[in-house]
Amino acid sequence: MKRIYITSMILTVSLLLQISCSEDFLKPEPLSFLSPDNVYVNKAGFESALASMRKNLIMDSHGAQANSHMLVETQMSDIGINTFHMDSRQFMLPTNNLLYTTTFQVMYRYVKEANVAISRIDNATWTSEAERNGVLAEALWHRSYWYYRLVNSWGDVPFIGEEIKGAKLDFVTHSRWAILKKIQTDMEWAVQWMTTAKVAGVPNKYAGYHLLSKIYLANCEFDKAINACNEVINGPFALMRNRFGIDASISNCNVMWDLHRRENKNLTINTENILAVVNRYEAPTAAKVFRTYTGGTTTLTGCSSMRFYNCTWWHSLARDSQGKRPTIDQGPVYRYLGRGNPDCPMVAWMCYDAWNYGGQTWDNTTDLRRADTCWYDKHEIISNNPASVDFGKPVNPKYLADLNDSNTVYFAMWCMKTWNKTDNETATPLGGDADWYVFRLAETYLNRAEAYYWKGQMGPAAADINVVRERAQALPITADEVTLNFVFDERARELFIEEKRHNELVRASYILAKLNRDGYTLANLGTKNWCQDRSYSRNHFLSTPITRIGYTAWREPFHSLFPIPDQVITANTGNVINQNYGYTGYENNVAPVETID
Repeated sequence: MKRIYITSMILTVSLLLQISCSEDFLKPEPLSFLSPDNVYVNKAGFESALASMRKNLIMDSHGAQANSHMLVETQMSDIGINTFHMDSRQFMLPTNNLLYTTTFQVMYRYVKEANVAISRIDNATWTSEAERNGVLAEALWHRSYWYYRLVNSWGDVPFIGEEIKGAKLDFVTHSRWAILKKIQTDMEWAVQWMTTAKVAGVPNKYAGYHLLSKIYLANCEFDKAINACNEVINGPFALMRNRFGIDASISNCNVMWDLHRRENKNLTINTENILAVVNRYEAPTAAKVFRTYTGGTTTLTGCSSMRFYNCTWWHSLARDSQGKRPTIDQGPVYRYLGRGNPDCPMVAWMCYDAWNYGGQTWDNTTDLRRADTCWYDKHEIISNNPASVDFGKPVNPKYLADLNDSNTVYFAMWCMKTWNKTDNETATPLGGDADWYVFRLAETYLNRAEAYYWKGQMGPAAADINVVRERAQALPITADEVTLNFVFDERARELFIEEKRHNELVRASYILAKLNRDGYTLANLGTKNWCQDRSYSRNHFLSTPITRIGYTAWREPFHSLFPIPDQVITANTGNVINQNYGYTGYENNVAPVETID
């Protein structure tokens, strides 16, 4: 049993806005409640709004929408699938499906918050141009972050660039390229004014350049992507190579384990952290992020990393040699492994084949990321039910009533990434309150490696990949081994459930299509794309395919882009919002708007 010891704290705030009435004389004087008219009047008001935007970043990996934000990004990719809705045809139609509808609408709410601050920036009296522009720059960062997420999951979407104060029913669809061009321009301005100070949970200039590097990649501006990465890599950052933080004294752990302890992510000595959200058990209720899942009578806060990504080892589906239950949801193992659901089980490739290189395999690799201390392999799952005849013995999957259940009941768990102690010992262990990386320097190196790859400069690409691999004590690669697949293999090994995986696969698919490489084109993106092909090459649920609870894992190429919610389209009675290819309503599309003023 691997043992971990925890401490934590937080400070963040949220903001409630927007009250309106058609008759001015009926409006109460805004003296005792928060509204845009009495909040956006000074720096303190804008700072409170920025704090709310920072809290939205927590929702991208935690909270009630975590199963819509972070989880959906893994479920629809090469490294995961939605366990309970493996057939995308069944899951995604009608297009008002809660998972994607919620994600789409909540992201636009985050855009709205940023737009209010952006539109009202000159309502306040500022002490200097730098003070004003610093606030505006961060608001633009938040808006750009969410639009990057939107266009790399839904493609062409409406761009809203200002506060909307009344009813509006005539939105139009803008092309993905127009939106990328707009947020590129915004971020090129913003990085000139963003602070270089490192404050936990606050996007600074380096987080700006990191986001800009991803936008440049999406826009096929590869030289600019390299330069943006250089700004970060040459800044006050370095990969962590030595033991540090909460578990530094535990000899059988390693630096990769340390890097992913929640207590260590926002430490000042962590020179790898570019931006991590702050989410602590001790936070006041107003600052907490709540999930919809409830255990008993307690509503739970924090992330759901163990629930989403760990196997259902504790469930009654498990069987011992007498066909009875070998494991139970009690005791120390339950607190450590958690109540895995899993909404998104890890694919076999991620557990095993991803670590095959240079004659090494998953069980003898020198790669610290696959070290035994960082994983809980399925042969380590021991019967913890005293009533079982096999109590104390390894659980054997061959006794399962349905062997397909092994895909959810028994698989290796990457505890280095998923484990977070639940501070409230009476709460169901689903992942606990935890700081979480948004951007980390290892990704900056891999962003730059990919930019070099697109330019055909395989030597520098290999060098950047090797910086990441050598820190993990993995064998280095050579220039002739650099491929797009290897770049994304390395991203999976380094950034599993940190990066928004589906976003990055779609981004690379658009690049290949725009460059007309390997048979991919923009014209046939809905019928042939790299996101689909890569997913089938790595995801055993799709390539086998697996059948569970009556559904067989299946995806069509057009599923690589999510559907625009029907209710969004039908409510827009004054104009047309386009639907993505393959979904009902696509036949009503009009040409997207290609420019943004």
